[in-house]
Amino acid sequence: MQYPSKSIEEAVTEIARLPGIGKKTALRLALHLLKQDQQVSLNLAESILNLKQKTQYCTQCFNIADEKLCSICANLRRDKSIVCIVEDTRDVIAIENTAQYQGLYFVLGGVISPINGIGPSDLKMEQLFAKFPNEDIKELVLALSPTIDGDTTAFYISKKLKEFPLRITTIARGIAVGSELEYTDEITLGRSLNKRISYDSE
Repeated sequence: MQYPSKSIEEAVTEIARLPGIGKKTALRLALHLLKQDQQVSLNLAESILNLKQKTQYCTQCFNIADEKLCSICANLRRDKSIVCIVEDTRDVIAIENTAQYQGLYFVLGGVISPINGIGPSDLKMEQLFAKFPNEDIKELVLALSPTIDGDTTAFYISKKLKEFPLRITTIARGIAVGSELEYTDEITLGRSLNKRISYDSE
């Protein structure tokens, strides 16, 4: 692709590094920014720098946060007896948008995927298991995408925590097998949470 200037080419190259953004879309975005006031670009650059410099991970659940505790863990109204296990922050956002869940979360940072070389040690498993035994936690909700990797991860967690007096549930299969949690519509996801069932690792 030929570019009218080196600056446009550099901008397109950097924008195209983002997931789901091809060179044509990157060019369209670069040209759009070029037409805007300089302050628009400055605001965008500042927000990206703040994203990298000011955000951190919650020390309790590993959700993205502005402080040591995320807004969910710091909320005294949340039900601390229920912990929902999710793959990443996108799943927390998806579940929160249903307004059907009032417990806490734990973000694994991924799922076990042997084919991709991801094992339990690559995730926050050690930090999760360190929470037990904890008399405050009565139920663990396995809200992982119904894929082979998600099921493998759920099976691993349930086996590891089998010795504890803990109710382990999984979201109902209103979500299509093989689909990603973050793309599930809010109504289906909300119903799946409300109709969660006991997880059987046998």
